Amino acid sequence: MTRRIEVDLKAQRLILFDGERRILQFSVSTALNGAGEEWGSGCTPRGLHSIRIKIGEGLPLNSVFIGRRPTGEIYNEALAASYPQRDWILTRILWLGGKRPGVNRGGSKDTLRRYIYIHGCPDSEPMGEPRSHGCIRTRNEDLIELFTKVEAGIEVDIF
Repeated sequence: MTRRIEVDLKAQRLILFDGERRILQFSVSTALNGAGEEWGSGCTPRGLHSIRIKIGEGLPLNSVFIGRRPTGEIYNEALAASYPQRDWILTRILWLGGKRPGVNRGGSKDTLRRYIYIHGCPDSEPMGEPRSHGCIRTRNEDLIELFTKVEAGIEVDIF
């Protein structure tokens, strides 16, 4: 079977399919600014994408990433209090690349160069409502399960 991911922006839901069978489903949080593809918009890009790179395999739950690199820190309340303005990227990263030239690939609308990911966030962040800066935020436990079930190259349709 062919696995694929669908992200429904209106429902704030991610579904992993194996063929036509749903094998995983959970709430997410996409961009507070809504849907859009432009560089600097703070929006979640729409359309057909793929997972270009998987980052963080084997790292502990709540591992902190900056610039797609693990810092060695584990997120906790004290660390959060020390950096109150940080947009926390935790546990794992599924870095997305657009597949539609002129729509979400190339120029000022390039998802990969916009650093759009599916990533974990603090458990205190709500799911099911738009709150991110453009990425697709998930619960850390959900992300670990998804990470183990996907490979680089699978399609991600965001609509």
